[in-house]
Amino acid sequence: MGKPTGFIEYARLQQTSQAPLQRLKHWREFVEPLDAQKAGVQGARCMDCGIPFCTSGCPVHNIIPDWNDLVYHQQWRQALDVLHATNNFPEFTGRVCPAPCEAACTLNINSDAVGIKSIEHAIIEHAWQQGWVLPQPPKQRTGKRVAVIGSGPAGLACAQQLARAGHAVTVFEKNERAGGLLRFGIPDFKLDKAIIDRRISQMEAEGVSFQLSTYVGDAKKAPSGLSVVTPKQLKKDFDAIVLAGGAEQARDLPIPGRELPGVHFAMDFLTQQNRVNAGARLADQISAHGKHVVVIGGGDTGSDCVGTSNRQGAASVTQIELMPRPPEAENKSLSWPYWPAKLRTSSSHEEGCERDWAISSVAFEGDGKVESLLATRVTWQADPVTGQMKMKPVDDTTMKLPADLVLLAMGFVSPVPAVLSAFAVDADGRGNVVADTEQYRTSVDKVFAAGDIRRGQSLVVWAIREGRQCAQSVDAWLMGESVLPR
Repeated sequence: MGKPTGFIEYARLQQTSQAPLQRLKHWREFVEPLDAQKAGVQGARCMDCGIPFCTSGCPVHNIIPDWNDLVYHQQWRQALDVLHATNNFPEFTGRVCPAPCEAACTLNINSDAVGIKSIEHAIIEHAWQQGWVLPQPPKQRTGKRVAVIGSGPAGLACAQQLARAGHAVTVFEKNERAGGLLRFGIPDFKLDKAIIDRRISQMEAEGVSFQLSTYVGDAKKAPSGLSVVTPKQLKKDFDAIVLAGGAEQARDLPIPGRELPGVHFAMDFLTQQNRVNAGARLADQISAHGKHVVVIGGGDTGSDCVGTSNRQGAASVTQIELMPRPPEAENKSLSWPYWPAKLRTSSSHEEGCERDWAISSVAFEGDGKVESLLATRVTWQADPVTGQMKMKPVDDTTMKLPADLVLLAMGFVSPVPAVLSAFAVDADGRGNVVADTEQYRTSVDKVFAAGDIRRGQSLVVWAIREGRQCAQSVDAWLMGESVLPR
């Protein structure tokens, strides 16, 4: 364990970050990893509980007490090995994961949780600096070929595990660069894209091939400018296929005025800015400069829209949420060790925006373009029969918010249906691919599915878990057995 009395002696340490006024001037990451000494102090707070709820709270089941102890004793190389044993990409989760492990930390019952995420971040960045993160090519090849559709966290994790098992893996990606929404959906100030590039280089050295700007599906539905590969061709050329394309069908808001110019899906807005940061020139970029921006949706995507709008020079940013305002702090005796419902303020919120809750959008208004949002306050009440929470408008609370740009950040409802229909795989009632978490096999022979395309919109860390587990199932199906971990 860490220091036996560490949780009594030491307070939780926060990672250093630039002040909001400074970081709003650029698109770079602004959070610094803990140095070796501070990370060691943070690790000293770990109590090495008899039942490590942090490990069970983590979707990839990181062996957290072990690497906390190793960092406390400054055994960084060993800490890296323990970290990589369960997570292919800790530099991704160390930046963008909401850290359900910390919510489950035993110390969180009556104190501040161990800064698990900050220690993870420190371990992997120290490892890259020391040159310890090297390619791990297989000792022998199996002669089997696997196609992975999608290069988000699920696809990348699956591809890397299968390549290390000796299979020839090709990742197909419709975008011009690999990474999926890690690259195009998450702003650069949260995840520098060089972090993705160095992993892609490692995977290529391990034998993974990336076929970019390639549409997989019906050629008639392919966007212009992309190469096309049909499912029929993939089934002919590969021994197994993994669908890992994510859940990209955004939730829409079909109210009057939805067709007005200036109302956009959040992901269109975010991906354009990421492409511009990478050097692309866009003729009609969606811009918040000088505009009154309304972000509809209170989750992480909405928060990313707030930070991006402020960096673009918005006149004002307002974020509204349909659900009621969460409590300032959770009731730990009721919520621990599960993820609690409480008010969360992101770094983007700290940079400036108005936030409001229990607001229902009624209509977009404007002359030739959106100029305002008509909305009303609502209350949520439990149905006396079913217990289901239902929304009720509050009388005389109609309001009009100035809105030159509206960004719909209400989540994603399903994978793009064309992907499922192209492979003729069964879908569930929500439009996701039907496949269990034991075999990850779909209804179509030799076609597997993992990540958001199977489970629905979720976290990066869940995608990594499913990619790893799917790889083990594919390997066992191809070879009769597998030594890959789940």
